[in-house]
This record gives sequence, C-alpha cells and structure tokens, in this order.
Amino acid sequence: MPCRIEPEDTSEMVTQLLFGETVSIYEEKKGNWRKIKTAFDNYPCWIDHKQITLISEDEFEKINSSPFTVCSELVSVIQNNTTKEFTPIVLGCSLPHFKDNTALINETSFTFDGETINSAIPPSSKNNLIDNAFLYLNAPYLWGGKSPFGIDCSGFTQVIYKLNSFVLPRDASQQAQIGQTLSFIEESEPGDLAFFDNDEGNIIHVGIMLSDNRIIHASGCVRIDKIDHQGIYNVDTNTYSHRLRLIKKIL
Repeated sequence: MPCRIEPEDTSEMVTQLLFGETVSIYEEKKGNWRKIKTAFDNYPCWIDHKQITLISEDEFEKINSSPFTVCSELVSVIQNNTTKEFTPIVLGCSLPHFKDNTALINETSFTFDGETINSAIPPSSKNNLIDNAFLYLNAPYLWGGKSPFGIDCSGFTQVIYKLNSFVLPRDASQQAQIGQTLSFIEESEPGDLAFFDNDEGNIIHVGIMLSDNRIIHASGCVRIDKIDHQGIYNVDTNTYSHRLRLIKKIL
C-alpha cells in the first residue's frame, strides 16, 4: 500500500505498508486521507483510509509488544476465513497473532500455510541475510518500495533485516546512524551494510556487503556489483556509480 508525502494520489510515494503492519493515526484531511506514523519504523506519511483497517488501541499494543511473525515466501496468498477471499502477500509481510497457520486481525482470522519467520527465534547465522537478499535479485527499483515488485535501496536493507528479526529505520541516512563503524572494507563480513554519499556529504544509498568484494543493492534493480575503498563499480558501465562513505556492522 502506497504511503505518500502529501495527502494526494499524485503525491510522491515515500514508503509502503505491507500486509499486517500497524500504524498510529494522528491527523485527518480531505475526508479520505490519514496522516500516520508506522509502528515498525516510526515513519510519518499519508495514506488513503480505504487501505487500512481500524483496530483498538489495546489490540495495537498487543501486536507491537509481541514478537513478530513475517511471511518468508517471495509471493503467496492469505485467505480470509470469513469471506473466503484470497489476498496476495509478499516477502516481509506481517502476520499478527500467528499460530497454527492462522493470523488474527480484530476478530477476522486469516489462514496462511506458507513459510514464516518468527522474531522470537534468532537467526542461526548472518548467512540468512544473504540468502534472503538473493531472493530479491532483479526486483525493479521503485522509490519508496518495499516489495519484490518494486523496492528502493533502504527498503531492501530494511526488509532483509526484518526477515532476520532486526528492526532498521526506513531511510539510508537513518540506518547509517546505528551499528559499529568499520575502519576498513577488509574488516567487513557478508551482511554488513555499506553507505554512500553525494557531493554534499549526505548519505543517499545503502547496500549489503557480500564476500569477495561484492555488494548487493537496489540501483535500477536489485543487483550485485563490485565494491572497493572508492565505492561501487558498475561492470555494465565501467564506472563508479556510488561513492563509499562508511561500512557498519549491525549484527
């Protein structure tokens, strides 16, 4: 579901809500629009009220104080047990109160029999980050996107870390503020995050480090490129596409 910078359908999309994610509403405008703040990453934006389902404050607190379960299937469906209708969901969608293949939103239950990940069970290794990242290879770039059908650089890293039970902020500049800064690229491990800046020194891009001086990132599409102390080297254009600022160890 698109979340926009202004309360208009033509306004820029800045992020997306995936199925099962929760928000706080704190302003209404023009009847259809609600200004929200996402519970997962505290991100402010506007959304059309037709795209959200109201829940009680008590239910909101229960969902967000419990370990979260997410869909780990690239693309799947979930069935409303009342209407019997199917809704498509993607990698990283949340499944509130998930138990025995059933998620619960208000009094409506949904059946999902695909693969899931529960944040209460820590990932066995950082290799899971890379396995999850490879699922997005060739996904098209979309500013504000968070799904395999369109994703931006920080949405990509955020969803990958969500699949590994860790909450990253939404934007690259925010993500760069957490974790341990590494002194040299040689210190990095697969799964660490590399950040890149512009001429003004602002963080504008992020990717996930791989082995053998490679990086996976969303630029045009989710792709793998070479990286060195200067930045990302695009083998298609034989040029550096992004200038390296710093590398962070998050996990």
